[in-house]
Amino acid sequence: MSQYEYDVAVIGGGSGGLACAKKCAQLGKKVVLFDFVKPTPQGTKWGLGGTCVNVGCIPKKLMHYAGLLGETISDARSLGWTTLGGKDTKHDWETLVSSVQDYVRSINFGYKVELREKSVDYKNEYAKFLDAHTIESTNKHGEVQKTTAEYVVIAPGGRPRYLGVQGDKELCITSDDIFSLQRNPGKTLVVGASYIALECAGFLTALGYETYVMSRSIFLRGFDQEIGEQIGTYMEKHGTRMIRRCTPVKFETVEGDEAGENGNENSGRVKCTYKNLDFGFEASEVFDTVLLAVGRDACTSTIGLESAGVVVSPSNNKVIVDEYDRTNVDNIFAIGDAVDTRQELTPVAIKSGERLAERLFGGKPELKMDYNTVPTTVFTPLEYGCVGMSEELATEVYGEENIDVYHSYMKPLEWQTNHEMHDEKKGVMHREDNVCFAKMIVHSKEDERVIGLHYLGPNAGEIVQGFSVAVKCGATKADFDDTVGIHPTVAEEFTMLKVTKRSGKDPTKKGC
Repeated sequence: MSQYEYDVAVIGGGSGGLACAKKCAQLGKKVVLFDFVKPTPQGTKWGLGGTCVNVGCIPKKLMHYAGLLGETISDARSLGWTTLGGKDTKHDWETLVSSVQDYVRSINFGYKVELREKSVDYKNEYAKFLDAHTIESTNKHGEVQKTTAEYVVIAPGGRPRYLGVQGDKELCITSDDIFSLQRNPGKTLVVGASYIALECAGFLTALGYETYVMSRSIFLRGFDQEIGEQIGTYMEKHGTRMIRRCTPVKFETVEGDEAGENGNENSGRVKCTYKNLDFGFEASEVFDTVLLAVGRDACTSTIGLESAGVVVSPSNNKVIVDEYDRTNVDNIFAIGDAVDTRQELTPVAIKSGERLAERLFGGKPELKMDYNTVPTTVFTPLEYGCVGMSEELATEVYGEENIDVYHSYMKPLEWQTNHEMHDEKKGVMHREDNVCFAKMIVHSKEDERVIGLHYLGPNAGEIVQGFSVAVKCGATKADFDDTVGIHPTVAEEFTMLKVTKRSGKDPTKKGC
C-alpha cells in the first residue's frame, strides 16, 4: 500500500495540467488536480482551464474573428450583397463579450465534467509545497488542508506583467481583463509590441475603436523581423496608431478641474505620460482604456518551490527541467508556460503533459517531447503563421552563405473584386495588392532542406499547420516543387516559389 494519498498531484488546471492529469488517470493512477485563480487588480477571475480557454487563445480568436467579419462586409458588397452594411454598420461590444463568455463558461463546465468522468479529484484550491511530497492547499474560505503524492507535476502557467510605474495596477487592464470587459473599451492604448499586444490592438481597431500601440523597440521579438515589420506597417496603414520608441512613465485619472480643452469630457479617463527613448522628451495623452501587454511572468514565486528544493532560473523565475521535463528533484516534473526555454503555447503544454504521463505510467520511458519545429500563428489583422527558424536565427546558426530565402508577395483571389478605399486621403485600399507574403528559408548545402516557413495572410494557422508536418519530416524545396498546388488558393504559392532574395528579382505577384 502506498505511503501517499495520491499517485500524482498536479498544480495548475490549465491546458498542460489538465492533459497530464487526465492521461495519468486514464493509465490507472489516482490523481488530484489543484487550480485556483487569484483575481486581477481589476477584480477579474475565471474558471477551470487556464489562460488559453479563459483569457487567451479562445476568446482572442473569437474577437479576432469578430473583427474579420467587419472587414469582409466590403468584400460582400463587391460580390453582390449590395444592401449589406454601409457607413451606418455598428458593432456592439456587450453582445460580443456576452457571447464569448458564454462559450468560455461552457468549456469550464465541460472540463469539470471530464475530470469527474476520469476520476480525477479536482480541488479549487491554491496549492503550495511543504516538501517534495506534501502540498498545502487553501480554498476561497481560507480553509487549509494537506495532501501527499508520490509524483508532483508543476503546471501553474503565467500571468501578465505590469510596468511597475505609478498607476499601472490601479488604472490599467491586461489580457486577463479585456475579454470580459463589461463596457466598450473606447479610445484604447495598448502598451507593448508582443503578439498579444498586436493581436488585441488589431481586433480593437477592426471593431471600430480608436486604438494606439506604444512600443519601445521592435515588433514581435523572437519572430521573423521582416514579417514583424510588415505587420506593424499594415496595421498602421489600416487604422492603428503607432507610438514608437516610447515607454509609459505614469498613469493618472483625469480630474474634473484638469480636463483641459475638452472640459469634463476627459474627467475620469486615464492620462498616460510617456517618454520618448530617442530624444528624452515627455508627452501625455488621454485614453478610455489602457491595456498592458509587456510580457508574462511565471506563477512560481508563491507555490513553495524552495520548500521542495526545486531550482528555478534566476533570470525569469521559471522552473529548470531536463529533456524529460524532470526538475532537479526526482519526483517533481514541470510542464507548460512556467518552464524555462519552452514555448508558451497551448498545444506544446498539452503534448508535454500527455507524453509525461506516458513516460511515467504508460511503459514509454523514451517518449520525449520534441520542442523543435513547433508551428504557431499570430492572429493579427493579417495573420502570421510560421514553423521553423526565422531568417535571423537561420543566419546566426548556419551562416548567411549557407541559406537561401525564397519569397513572394500576393493578393488572395477573394480580395480581387473589392476596390473600396480604406483611407481616401492616404490612398490606402481596403484590400491592397501584394500585402500577403510567403517566405521559405532553406539550407542550401543540405539539398535545400526547408528550415523555416513563414506565411502572412488569411487563414495562416490552417495553412501552416499542414506544411509543418512536411517541415518536421525534413522536406526539401524540391519536395514542395514536386507537389501539385490546389488552385486557386494562397497556400499553393509555396509549391511555386522561384524568386530568392539573393537573386534581387522582384517577388511581387502580377496575376492569378
